[in-house]
Amino acid sequence: MTNTAKPEMGETPTARQKRVWDKTAPSYDKQIEFLEKIWFAGGRQWLGQRAHGGVLEVAIGTGRNLPHYRADAAITGIELSPAMLAIARERAADLGREVDLREGDAERLPFDDASFDTVVCALSLCTIPDPTAAIAEMYRVLVPGGTLLLVDHIGSSWPPLRAAQWLVERITIRAAGEHFTRRQLPLVLAAEFQIVETERLRAGTVERIRARKPAPPDTGA
Repeated sequence: MTNTAKPEMGETPTARQKRVWDKTAPSYDKQIEFLEKIWFAGGRQWLGQRAHGGVLEVAIGTGRNLPHYRADAAITGIELSPAMLAIARERAADLGREVDLREGDAERLPFDDASFDTVVCALSLCTIPDPTAAIAEMYRVLVPGGTLLLVDHIGSSWPPLRAAQWLVERITIRAAGEHFTRRQLPLVLAAEFQIVETERLRAGTVERIRARKPAPPDTGA
């Protein structure tokens, strides 16, 4: 999930992440496949079962969620890394699935307000430089009453393991911008989403969140 690309002089965090993921792209599927079996098992299926309507996947990566979406879902994916996006296009073609795939930044989504019924983000808020901005953008592009679905690794609920995660991220944050003790739930709540469903797994190191953008009150007109 991480590599050891060092920051370049004057490089912005977003530019670094783009470079990191471009470098990681050829080996990403092989790296994550093992972790998905032992750590994130079932997460992609969980997302696919709950996504509906017009779906935006933020940081779609190599498109590993694509096989799990419903046939009637209209999928749009945005990804910072062109190299990751190229693999996602190949995966969509292999699946025979029409997907609108675009290069772009999670912190500045190139979509109008209230454009999607569901927004999905999997295993990516741990590396997006400003997760607060990204979640605010997810809120903006959702229709009122729309669904936010997140799966990510977070700081463990078991203190000794969380301490170990903190030590590991002293290296991974500098090397690849990857955080192991972030937690997205407080950010989702601060963005004024309504929590519908949440669970923590694997000693509290993995969290799944289903939230709803509030709909305007029914005036009875």
